[in-house]
This record gives sequence, C-alpha cells and structure tokens, in this order.
Amino acid sequence: MAFELPPLPYAKTALAAQHMGEETLELHHDKHHQAYVTALNGFVEKHAELQGKSLEEIIHHTHGKADMAPIFNNAGQHWNHILFWENMSPNGGKIPAALEAKLTADFGSVAAFKDAFKTAATTQFGSGWAWLVLAKDGKLKVTKTPNGSNPLATGEGTALLGCDVWEHSYYLDFRNRRPDYVVNWLDHLANYEFAEAAMKAA
Repeated sequence: MAFELPPLPYAKTALAAQHMGEETLELHHDKHHQAYVTALNGFVEKHAELQGKSLEEIIHHTHGKADMAPIFNNAGQHWNHILFWENMSPNGGKIPAALEAKLTADFGSVAAFKDAFKTAATTQFGSGWAWLVLAKDGKLKVTKTPNGSNPLATGEGTALLGCDVWEHSYYLDFRNRRPDYVVNWLDHLANYEFAEAAMKAA
C-alpha cells in the first residue's frame, strides 16, 4: 500500500484568524507534504526491504544510515507533518487542566514551558522542528531536531506537540520573524487538547 497525504482536519481558511493563512496551508499541505509522500513512495518502490513496512518501521530502519538519509528525511517529514496538522486547531492555545498541571510540575510554570519551547524553536539552526515530548522517565521535556528527524527516531520520548520551523511553514505569514511565529503558534494555534490526550494515552 502506498502512503497517502492525509486530509487536513480543518478547512484551509480555518486558521487565518490565528495568523496561518490559506495560502500557507495550500503550499505547505498540498505541495510540500505531498512532495514528501510522493518521494517516499518512490523510494519504497525501489527498495524491496522497505515494502510492507509501516511508516514508523521505515523511520527506524533508515535512521542513522548515511546511504538512506533521503529516505529517512522524507519518511520523517511525512510522520512529522501528520502530527503537525493535528497539533493545530482553530480553537488552539487553550491548555486543559491535566496538561497544565503536568507542565507546571515539570517546568515550574506554563510560562517556563513556553520559554523553553520558544528557545528550542528559535535556536534550531536552519530547518527543523521543536517538540514537547513525554520522556521515558515520565517527565515532559522540550527538544528539537534538524531537518526531518523527530523524537520517534531519536528515542527521546512520545511526541505530544511538534512545531515546524522550516521557513515554508511561516514565511508567508511572518516573513523572517520566526520568534513571532513560534509565540503565535504556542498561544493561538497549538492543540493542547490533542497533546493532553496523547499524554494520557502514553
């Protein structure tokens, strides 16, 4: 079975009030994400050992192998973006009680969590991602990864939120102001209800 581009869980106009415009979603979802899916399917066709593997299995199989870096990056980006679309909501920014309590316990305050996340997102040199993960020790942690990598590959924990800091994710709406994009993402776009459900499921 070929991998497919998942539909957005909201209309392309749904996030405009939160400063992620329709054009950004059209280019990011329909063009960039689709390109990763198309490339990944092409690689799977050419590599018999990848056929029949799940997306997660392909990520684990190709991680850290220089000759498979293009496959890893496209598989990783497909996985990352599946999460990214779910990690945003027209009703984003509202942190439910259980997650708020856990963020406060592990970071000291919600503000401290947001500061740590913003630091990770803005100090990721070039393209990459910032993450809120539930680490294996049971604590919430903020991390970052370059290019198409992610916490699934690195083994850093269960990804609850992932913010795309590739320029195509924010340039139309925020130009070169990545810090403003990240603050807006945390305060108005992030789907904390999804993150709480993922935390409880983990």
